[in-house]
Amino acid sequence: MKKITRRDFINLTAAGTLGVTLPAWRSKPAKDTDRPNIIVIMADDVGFSDAGCYGGEIDTPNIDRLAANGLRFNQFYNAARCCPTRACLMTGQYQHKVNMATNGRTLGRNGITIAEGLKQAGYNTAMVGKWHLSETKPLPDEEKQLAWLNHQYTPDRPFAPIDSYPVNRGFDSHYGIIWGVADYFDPFSLVEGTKAVPNVPDDYYLTDVLSQRAVERVQHFAGQADPFFLYLAYTASHWPLHAREEDIVKYEERYLQGWDQLREERFQRQLALGLFDGDIDLPEVQDGGADWNSFTEEQKRFMARKMAVHAAMIDCMDRGIGQLLDTLEATGQLENTLIFFMSDNGASPELPKEWGPGYDRPSETREGKKIRYKNFEKAGSETTYAGIGPAWASASNTPFRYWKAEQYEGGAHTPCIAHWPAGLGVEPGTATDQMGHVMDLLPTCLELARATYPDEYNGHQITPMDGKSLAPIFKGEQREGYEQLFFEHVGGRALIKGDWKIVKLREETAPWLMYNLAEDPTETTNLSEQYRQRFQSMKKDWQAWANKVDLT
Repeated sequence: MKKITRRDFINLTAAGTLGVTLPAWRSKPAKDTDRPNIIVIMADDVGFSDAGCYGGEIDTPNIDRLAANGLRFNQFYNAARCCPTRACLMTGQYQHKVNMATNGRTLGRNGITIAEGLKQAGYNTAMVGKWHLSETKPLPDEEKQLAWLNHQYTPDRPFAPIDSYPVNRGFDSHYGIIWGVADYFDPFSLVEGTKAVPNVPDDYYLTDVLSQRAVERVQHFAGQADPFFLYLAYTASHWPLHAREEDIVKYEERYLQGWDQLREERFQRQLALGLFDGDIDLPEVQDGGADWNSFTEEQKRFMARKMAVHAAMIDCMDRGIGQLLDTLEATGQLENTLIFFMSDNGASPELPKEWGPGYDRPSETREGKKIRYKNFEKAGSETTYAGIGPAWASASNTPFRYWKAEQYEGGAHTPCIAHWPAGLGVEPGTATDQMGHVMDLLPTCLELARATYPDEYNGHQITPMDGKSLAPIFKGEQREGYEQLFFEHVGGRALIKGDWKIVKLREETAPWLMYNLAEDPTETTNLSEQYRQRFQSMKKDWQAWANKVDLT
């Protein structure tokens, strides 16, 4: 596969291939330490091709800046959904081992978090954003639960068990949400440490505030002698589709051509960037049979508006990342700060529905305005709860099939960038085909911080890591990768072994299929019958692993 150099990348950008311009910058000297600061930026439901450096047309100059000056991974994986990915990321273990086989549970104590591991090595730690690793039980009284979600009732209980909050899992501070879904203008489950934040200003927008809080943490850490770890977990671009109107307007005309054309245009940019070879198949948009040209102009504008809000949410997040980079530079910390950027899963096909009293879905704003899940004129405001749906999700995940919660590449294949001027031993702008997984972050952070992985922590026995350090790849070396990489979430299953992948959709009756990812990264040609012996052997391997992690 063709690699793209930093100069090629910048030339492509300047020529308008990505539609953005990458600013050049110099950093002041970093802290006098050979251990890096570490920042993990986790986006939420951002598709593989949404950022410019992965083929997107959304204006993401700061994410692109990280890629142009860092290392881009072409084959990096997550666990295909919010909670499982976050559990893998934090503990370096398969989510099933740490009590997170399904959403909504509390992260187990048989694994340390990155923050816990780095605190033992003297790091300052902070988290900003979405946690989603604490059991979030609704109130038994459905009417009170709905009123709680609407900010119209405050129960005498926390959002989740306090001992599971980030500040009790290794973080010195946390500002953000505990639950997984939140109104961007008035978020539910917002906390500062262990204290609920009962009110927000009228001009509040969650993404902006998370960015500002991250900037403040970096400014604070700049005056400390020890290195720091910051986990910045954005909620963008998870539904509900909420964005400031001035950001939406920028994209309102951009998606009127429809999802089929968008997918093709993104794919052509991906080929120009060298992400894929030109002879791979681009599957059609998966849209449930909907033909863009069959819609009226009014319907097209309604649907294009939803994708415009999705883009606006990512655009806003990117601006916040830019503020963070500028702060690192101004405080002399950029050179020796390792920054990861990735998404927790592929773009989401969900079209959220109102669930009666709702587990996590309000019916009104704080002031009593009705929230509409359907029959609204246009998405974006606080009184609408919308998602982009399967067709736009398919385009966002170009060139892959499927989406969030499935173990096909569209669900579990994440963009991933590592940026570390002082520590990367590869040419800036390099892309690597070496396979990685979000589980790799914990062992990577521990190695670079010269921290040890314990057998016991705070009286709990710690189970072994499954992830592998990325440090050899940072040095330009070939690391000993995964012999086998396993996937499972609510019935969706997969196993990657070398170039081969077997995968099954979540539907109970869905068959296992097999693909050669080296030749067919978009999973279009099923080879299970042609290579029957290999197929059966891999299915047995997956089942043996499932038994080992107590999957029923």
